[in-house]
Amino acid sequence: MKNSFISIFQSLYQSLRDLYPIILVIGFFQIVVLQQAIPHLLQILSGALFVVVGLSLFVQGLQMGLFPIGESMAYAFARKGSLFWLLIFSFALGFGTTIAEPALIAVADEAADVAAAGGIIVDTYVAKKSYADGLRFTVAFSVGLALIIGVLRILRGWPIQYLIVGGYIGIVIMTAFAPEEIIGIAYDSGGVTTSTITVPLVAALGVGLASSIKGRNPMVDGFGLIAFASLTPMFFVMLYGMLR
Repeated sequence: MKNSFISIFQSLYQSLRDLYPIILVIGFFQIVVLQQAIPHLLQILSGALFVVVGLSLFVQGLQMGLFPIGESMAYAFARKGSLFWLLIFSFALGFGTTIAEPALIAVADEAADVAAAGGIIVDTYVAKKSYADGLRFTVAFSVGLALIIGVLRILRGWPIQYLIVGGYIGIVIMTAFAPEEIIGIAYDSGGVTTSTITVPLVAALGVGLASSIKGRNPMVDGFGLIAFASLTPMFFVMLYGMLR
């Protein structure tokens, strides 16, 4: 129990240390450059406190729960020796974490509102929800597929650079044919997938899998799954825009 409290206080200190440069930058430009008092100062300070506490608890939760369970399940599937179930688990993990990603939900809802305002879809609740859900499921499917590719890369020892370069060449080609209004959303979709829920579990899956396979180096082979998780959504969202 004592160690847990010490760890939490260490996380609080780390979060505060990570955030104070942002606070200094905002304060400097507001007071020195703009020469204005900071509006709603009490509200901003309260919000900053919530961010520090929330970030600290989140990091602590990752270390205590998500990383260990991701690594242990990857290890268990590798020891079980069933490629089929390992790939199914990888796809389900990628799909499930991405569909619940708060950043993706926000971006998909905003994209639907903008699409309705621009006349791309009908400005109704049903049409906007359908468009947003379509984006979310497309991105989630693409991340699930990305984890399958990433897991196969770890198992087979494929060089990551060739897969990444080939993927981005495909994205550049797809960009030439995709509707103009979907290109920006597609490129942003690659960023929002690598966020708070997806990244910890995906990284833990890669490291746990590489650690459990003889001849694989967790530093060399365990990382790289997140790169696939940010690459494939760009391709599939542009495809989604072309097929709508």
